[in-house]
Amino acid sequence: MGKIIALANQKGGVGKTTTTINLAASLAALEKKVLVVDADPQANASSGLGIDIKKAVNTVYEGLIGKCAPEEAVQRTPFENIDIISSHINLVGAELEMVQMENREKRLRELLHPIKDRYDVILIDCSPSLGIITVNALTATDSVLIPVQCEYFALEGLSKLLNTIKIIKSKLNTGLEIQGFVLTMYDSRLRLHNQIYEEVKHHFKELVFTTVVQRNITLSESQSHAKPALMYDAGSRGATNHIQLAQELIEKIS
Repeated sequence: MGKIIALANQKGGVGKTTTTINLAASLAALEKKVLVVDADPQANASSGLGIDIKKAVNTVYEGLIGKCAPEEAVQRTPFENIDIISSHINLVGAELEMVQMENREKRLRELLHPIKDRYDVILIDCSPSLGIITVNALTATDSVLIPVQCEYFALEGLSKLLNTIKIIKSKLNTGLEIQGFVLTMYDSRLRLHNQIYEEVKHHFKELVFTTVVQRNITLSESQSHAKPALMYDAGSRGATNHIQLAQELIEKIS
């Protein structure tokens, strides 16, 4: 049975989508069958995996409001072993449409459950806002992977996220666990980044991944080519970091 992992952080710009795209590619390279669920209306994970979002017919929006079956929402990406349920700006409207729906917090769980066994790992890319879509993602997932940018403002937002996870766990998803924290945009030359790494490690101990994602221009360049870093420049630091992260994640979940 597949493991569902949500990548979440209530602060924007911490590397959630970049981590989702590149972790999916790395898991696929390690012969894992991966499904990416783009739960962000900006649809950056979809375009970053080579999907033309203007041509997508059945997206996570249609799946959530019951307009298509789970199998119809899944698309192939240009990359082997990676499928996607893409996003669209329409997803913003789902917030309003779902207010009156029965079991509105569990719509994504109901969408993913019938297809969960087809994949080794399902990665959900969450939006930074704590709306009904993100609540759905946290209700549907087995665990949460939290990217943390090496900046103090990113640390300040962690307490809010951890409180949100605690509430979801108590009311909607009793099996919800924290998979771990991964430091992103890390530069070992900067004293601040090293301080933040030590602080996160001190507070969360074994929950912090040993692998850190270092600041790397290839991660940005590859997105403009609609490719993960591994397919754009396999020898780059960004690609190497994510392969190491994928290997560490496989060890943790197995």
